[in-house]
Amino acid sequence: MIVWASLLLLAGGALGAFLLRRSWQQRDGSAPGMIAGGWFVLLGLVLASAFLIGPVKGTALALVMEGIGALLVIWQGRVRRKAARLRDAEAAPEPLEEPGRFWRGVLRTLLAGPLGMTAAMGVAFCVTVYLPGDPRTRIVLGGLLMPVLWGLAMTWTLADRRLLRATAVLVGASVIGFGLAHLGASA
Repeated sequence: MIVWASLLLLAGGALGAFLLRRSWQQRDGSAPGMIAGGWFVLLGLVLASAFLIGPVKGTALALVMEGIGALLVIWQGRVRRKAARLRDAEAAPEPLEEPGRFWRGVLRTLLAGPLGMTAAMGVAFCVTVYLPGDPRTRIVLGGLLMPVLWGLAMTWTLADRRLLRATAVLVGASVIGFGLAHLGASA
């Protein structure tokens, strides 16, 4: 039962992602229908899986398998696009392909590494303090959320061209996250 459900959810995730990807590529008026269809497939399969398999196991299985199906669609499109660029010899430059300066690289590394980790830790602490439920569950969820937030902070910092904006956002997230966590812990 689970194997067939997994294969169906994998195909459904691929179908939903394909519809959403096609809606993004089309310039005519058919995009809203494709967007609605893609989200209908994705959310409908999550709800059906939760109803048929169980609320916890079915939802978890649906989210994982649909995510894998969507990643397959994305991967398949990426390979095609890269091959087309190489074939046409008109590869567009990457957004961050600019003449680099050593000090900007060092500053980006410091922003993405330690300061990104501090911001992620502050937000994770804030979530841990304010999330309802058993304290052990909150601590585990905050611990699992921290590397994900750090990865997002690193990705955003390295992709952003404006270093002052990245610095301001990371420092602000650190101060606000730790401040709110301290206020919630003292109350």
